[in-house]
Amino acid sequence: MKTKAILFGAGKIGDAILNLLSHTGDFELTVADRDTQRLQYVQQAEFPSVKVVEADLSSPDTVAELISGHDVTLSACPFFVTPIIAAAARRARSHYFDLTEDVEGTRAVKRLAADARTAFVPQCGLAPGFISIVANDIARRFDKLRDVHMRVGALPIYPSNALKYNLTWSTDGLINEYCNACEAIVDGHLHETPPLEEMEHFSLDGIDY
Repeated sequence: MKTKAILFGAGKIGDAILNLLSHTGDFELTVADRDTQRLQYVQQAEFPSVKVVEADLSSPDTVAELISGHDVTLSACPFFVTPIIAAAARRARSHYFDLTEDVEGTRAVKRLAADARTAFVPQCGLAPGFISIVANDIARRFDKLRDVHMRVGALPIYPSNALKYNLTWSTDGLINEYCNACEAIVDGHLHETPPLEEMEHFSLDGIDY
C-alpha cells in the first residue's frame, strides 16, 4: 500500500523532491502550487502516481482541505507560508516535513509540534538539516572535542559574479536568510548571531572564495 503524501511547492526544490519520491514507487503524490506553468511541467513529465492541484497556499482553510486524507505533508514553499502549512498539517493529523531555513518559521513549527500526535520535522534541507546530522556523527567519534567547523555553500565550478555564488533556490528565501538573525551553538549554548558577519577567505581547487 502506497503512502499518501502531499507536496506543497513545485519549484526547484519541489522538483527535486518530486523526482526522488515519485520513482520509488512507495508514494501516491499530490503536488500543490499556485503556479500554473510549474504544474503543467509536472503533468507533462508524466511522473508515476502523481496528480497536481492549483491552489492558493496562503489560505489556511484551503491548505487544510488539501492535506486532509494525506499521511505525509511536505513543504517546499517560501518561508512565509511555513506556519500556515504546518498548522494545517496539525489540524489534519498529517506528518509534517519542511526545508525552511527561517528561524521564526522553525520556532512556529516547534510550538505546533509540542503536543501533536504526528511528527513535525522542520529544516530537512542541506543546511540546516543534513549538515547537522554529519556534524553530530563526526563529533560522536571523538573522546574530546574543542571545535567543529562546517562549511556549506552553493559554489559554482566557474564563478562569474562578485560573490562567486550560485543561486539554486528561492531568491526570497536567500534574502530572508541573509538579512535576519541566525541561530548558532557557541561554547555549548544556543545563541542568536547577526548574519553575514566574520567574513572568511578560503581556497578550493585554486579558486579564492
